[in-house]
Amino acid sequence: MTISRRSLVTGAAVLGTAAALPASGQAWARPEAPGSPGQGPGNPGKPGKPVKKGPSPATAATEPFTVPLAVPRPLRPLRAAGHDFYRLTTGESEVELLPGATTRIRAYNGRISPLITARRGRPVLIRQVNRLDVPFAMHLHGGHVPQRYDGHPMHQAEPGDVRYYHYPNEQRAATLWLHDHSHGTGHGHHHSDSAESIYRGLAATYLLTDDFEDELPLPRGRYDVPLQIRDAKFEDDGTLRYDPQGFMDRPTFLVNGSPRPYFKVAARKYRLRLMNTSNDRFFLLRLRDGTPMTQIASDGGLLPAPAQAWAVPLWPGERIDVVVDFSQYPVGSQVVLESLASFPGETPDVMRFDVVREAHDPSSVPGELRPAPDLGTPALEREFRMRFDPETGRHLINERVFDMNRVDFRPRLGETEAWTVVNEDVEMNIPHSMHPHLSHFRILDRNGRPPGPAEAGLKDTVTVAPGETVRFAVRFTDYTGLFMYHCHMMNHVTMGMMGQMETVR
Repeated sequence: MTISRRSLVTGAAVLGTAAALPASGQAWARPEAPGSPGQGPGNPGKPGKPVKKGPSPATAATEPFTVPLAVPRPLRPLRAAGHDFYRLTTGESEVELLPGATTRIRAYNGRISPLITARRGRPVLIRQVNRLDVPFAMHLHGGHVPQRYDGHPMHQAEPGDVRYYHYPNEQRAATLWLHDHSHGTGHGHHHSDSAESIYRGLAATYLLTDDFEDELPLPRGRYDVPLQIRDAKFEDDGTLRYDPQGFMDRPTFLVNGSPRPYFKVAARKYRLRLMNTSNDRFFLLRLRDGTPMTQIASDGGLLPAPAQAWAVPLWPGERIDVVVDFSQYPVGSQVVLESLASFPGETPDVMRFDVVREAHDPSSVPGELRPAPDLGTPALEREFRMRFDPETGRHLINERVFDMNRVDFRPRLGETEAWTVVNEDVEMNIPHSMHPHLSHFRILDRNGRPPGPAEAGLKDTVTVAPGETVRFAVRFTDYTGLFMYHCHMMNHVTMGMMGQMETVR
């Protein structure tokens, strides 16, 4: 694979611009405390089905607020023997993302951005059939699951295969997501087709709830809304174009599969579960009028306390839950969510909230949410140095690319470790991230400074700026076996930025 150094440097420069924004002591403006669901786009299309009249696909892809937000209805499980049983088929489907056209995507059950709701203590069992013409390995991102159900590439389903996944759901309530983690299906030195499968639509939301969170007076029900945010490139006929090097040329923002949609809201508080399901795109999200949002959760669930933020940084794989109080606006107001990290020439609009009615609001955001667990004192230190090698076009962790036959280290279950992640790509100005499977972690410091309130909770993905060093404490528990750790810029994974560890007793 030929990598354009110019495209890497130019794209990284835009990310560097985001890195230079006011940060209140943290990279990329990390938030600091001062002092009836619609059908919408994404429904499966049928061959020969007439499409609705509307803007041309090219127009719809660039003109914001012409399409309503598609809010997914939860998939319905079969409930038996204390389990929730789902049937998921991964395959190609024709869906209407842009008005007046159909787009071929890779999907679960023919749906874009589907939703599974789960309950702590009630396991989920999934029968997954692979109808794709490439292998598929389903990973529950943020899930605490046994090795055989973690989506390791050695367990990937070949075309036509059936796999079963068992998720115990013995962990805190959190916003998780399902995506492909296949390996070795690309060409040349590609090490994974997961980047393309995620880009083409294989991303499902997995909302895990529990009793603790239910006791809090947070917005719920129809006022608790998952928002998968990503970028895309469409041809004029609606075709979704995938170019591994084209991360600077994906000008359309999709929210739950809807291009820059509008969403009708009541004048009350909403919980918005922001998920970045892009391969490489960074979002710095804010309300255009400058009204602050209240962050209440990150990857691993609720924060110890809410954090006020004028802008929310969201990197690939990360999830951030915010509460927005639309009672601050009179009925008839239109509130735009935009990204301050857009590339030159792009429209920064992500979506628009239209305040259409008054509403009673019994919800509130407590001053204390959920204490972070004590992971103990680290008994062992590990270091991970991440960089791009322009000579080979590979992304490296500790000077190595992924090798399925190599185990990099063996953590002991129950033993707390401190991981130091160093981004050496200062000259290239390329950000990287670290996502270990199996367990969440707690950030100890960034460049020696303790994390702010927005990073005080549990995380499973952390992004590290060029030249930055991040340390976090992690403790693997319960399950032995091979688990992945990797950057979550998925095209970096394709180019080798992944490893595997073996947890042992």
